[in-house]
This record gives sequence, structure tokens and C-alpha cells, in this order.
Amino acid sequence: RAFLHEDPEAMPGNVYHCVDVLALPIFKQEDSNLPQENETKHPPFQYVMCAATSPAVKLYDETLTYLNQGQSYEIRMLDNRKAGDIPEINGKLVKSIIRVVFHDRRLQYTEHQQLEGWKWNRPGDRLLDLDIPMSVGVIDIKTNPSQLNAVEFLWDPTKCTSAFIQVHCISTEFTPRKHGGEKGVPFRIQVDTFKQTENGEYTDHLHSASCQIKVFKPKGADRKQKTDREKMEKRTAHEKEKYQPSYDTTVLTECSPWPDIPTTFVNNSPTPYPNYHIQSHFLQQLHPSATIQETQQWLLKNRFSAYTRLFSNFSGADLLKLTREDLVQICGPADGIRLYNALKSRSVRPRLTIYVCQEPLRSIQLERQDTGSGDSNVYHAIYLEEMAASEVTRKLALAFNIPLHQINQVYRQGPTGIHILVSDQMVQNFQDESCFLFTTIKGMLSFLTV
Repeated sequence: RAFLHEDPEAMPGNVYHCVDVLALPIFKQEDSNLPQENETKHPPFQYVMCAATSPAVKLYDETLTYLNQGQSYEIRMLDNRKAGDIPEINGKLVKSIIRVVFHDRRLQYTEHQQLEGWKWNRPGDRLLDLDIPMSVGVIDIKTNPSQLNAVEFLWDPTKCTSAFIQVHCISTEFTPRKHGGEKGVPFRIQVDTFKQTENGEYTDHLHSASCQIKVFKPKGADRKQKTDREKMEKRTAHEKEKYQPSYDTTVLTECSPWPDIPTTFVNNSPTPYPNYHIQSHFLQQLHPSATIQETQQWLLKNRFSAYTRLFSNFSGADLLKLTREDLVQICGPADGIRLYNALKSRSVRPRLTIYVCQEPLRSIQLERQDTGSGDSNVYHAIYLEEMAASEVTRKLALAFNIPLHQINQVYRQGPTGIHILVSDQMVQNFQDESCFLFTTIKGMLSFLTV
């Protein structure tokens, strides 16, 4: 359990994812080695989901695929390597992790709260399952009880491999209930593939790809696809030119690997937390001197993979010259504004700032007193975007490198040393730039909690 108590000595103001590769359009993405001009980069793998794309998607928007809740959908794992590509995996297995995650950045930031709420309403259920009897070529299948949205397995790229997935969460489960018939949120299906390292672990990243989906109640996806098709049939030929054709299958487009940070799970922890993180490089600013290759990497790292092809000849200066109106016209309102804000590095101003220092052990305190070294405490700045106790807990875990699932409760030490549970209301009444000392105690269970 963690305790926060104000530091009376702090100075005010100085504190606180076996068939031939399908000839369908793919947006090419690069990681470190980008192709030269007029040269096409060849991805080592291709993942094709056997579900039709929506016909009601504009030309420069990412494809959207409708799925039925609980229905098994095949994802074909295809070896797309040319002769001589990645020879070190010849005759060896690779590992792939398939995830269903949120598409919207807003929901990514509140992913833990969203999924905890879903788990509370659907005890014992998983967001994503692998239909093992239907799947072909997958071995050593694993699911982590604390990661209800992910499955992993090994497979041989030289053999026919198909993974059949089932998505159990529906898009409207994460939409606030207002008047009925609310628009569901989009998800992403992402496949990350790794090769084996010298120590035998599958942690060396090879390839990642994803697609945008929406999940409906059984047979709802078929009705939605029919509705979109009928709407397109009513449009004029000129209007139809602005929309993508519908394909019978969905080719996952290359993307950045999902930002996993290894976490040690405690088996007897009562509240295991899923492993979700937002990469800090999302916030890096694009410099005007960035080359075409560096600009492509920036677009990939900031999840603008759908537009890498469109901006394939843009340098940093070229991209930065585009106005907000230009980007909205090119990318559409949602992505256009998001790209503009990312280019300008506009971040949300924290609603509250507090400063926290980990209180040293008593033996260290006594040693400092004996040597006369005085107070050398170093404070961490905690910036809260949400005035909530859960936000304090998350930021404390990040600041002090503590696994989030090990934090049971956070208390504030009050008058006469009493321990007061930190609530949302208490956080809302914190003074800006308050200063706290942070201590840990042993919990009621047989393991150490903070």
C-alpha cells in the first residue's frame, strides 16, 4: 500500500498478423531500413483475414471490416519472403501474438478502466479467443489470464497456417448509453511476429500489421454490410469514385509493433492489470530537417500508417508546411486534425501537478544524520490529466518503476498518522504543486505490495 504525506520541509514553488499472397493493395511501412526511391519494400509476412471490407469507406481512409460477436474468422498467416530474406528463420518457428485493441487514442489512454468494467460485467469471459479445432498449423498456444484481449502461438512460415479468432466484445459495450442505437467504437486486430533469440526467447521483432474492425451482435455485421452496400448503390457514379471498392478479404496493413513492456505477474495478486502502455515516442516532434525516410518513420511511430503511401515523397519540411485545412481535406476531419496536432506537438496541459519523493529507509535517514549530509531527496513530478485516484496510482507506478498490478491501495497519511484511502474526491481537492513523501508497507497477503 502506498502512502502519500505532505513534506513540511519542501519549499513552496519548488515542489510538487497457405495460399498465394493476394494481389490486394497494401500500405507499405518501414521500420529502420526504408526503400530507396522507385523501390518497393517487401514485407516478410502477410496476414489476411477472411472477412469482407466495408464499401462505405472513402479512398484515403483505412479499411473497415465488420465482424459478428463470437463468430470464428480465419486469419491466414502467409510467408511473403523473397529468396534470401531473413535466412535465420529457415527451418525454424516464429511466434505471433494476436490482439484486439482500441482504435481511438482517447480509449487507449483509459484502456484499463474500460476493460476492467467489461470484465466486471462479463466475469470469466475473454475479449479474444482462438478457435483451436478450426485453426491449422498453430502450436504451443498460450493465453494469459491477465491479458484477456491477446492470444499467442508458434507457427512454421513454410507450412500452411491459419488462425481462427473469435472476438467476444462488441463495439457498443464501450459507448456511453444515452438514447439507444449508439454508434459503436472501432477496434483493431493486430498481429505481431517475433523470431527466436540466442537465449531461446521469442522477443526479436520481425513484423507487425493490423486492421480496423467493428464488432456487432450475431448477424449484425451481415446486416451492416448489406446496409452499406445498399447505400453505395444509391450513390451516383461520381460519388462512388470517392469510395474504396469492397474486397472479400481484409489484408492487414503494416504498422508499428504493439508497445509491450515486460511485466512480472504475481499469481496471487487479486487485481492483475493488463499490460497496456502508450509509447513515449508518440509525442516526439517532427523536425523540418527530417528526411523522407525519417518522415515515414515518424508517421509509422505516431500511428499514421494509412498515410505513409500518400506522403511517400514528403520531407519533414513539406509535411510541416501543410495547414490544418490541407490536412483535413487530405486525411478527413478526424485524422486530419489528429495529424495537425501531432505535427505541432500539441499536448494536453495537466490539470494538476504534484511532486512525490520516495522516503528513504530509516537506516539511511540515521546515517545521513550521523554524517550531517542533510536532506538530498529527489522529487518526481506527477502530471495528472484526470483528477482521479486511478490516475495517481498509474502515474506513481510509472514514476517509481513499480508493476501496476502490485499496487493494492493508495492512502494519504492524515492527522495523528491515520491512513485515509485516496479517493477521486480527495484528488480533486489536492492543491496544485503539493509536495508528498512516498512510502511502502507490507500488505495483508503473503507478498509485498506497495
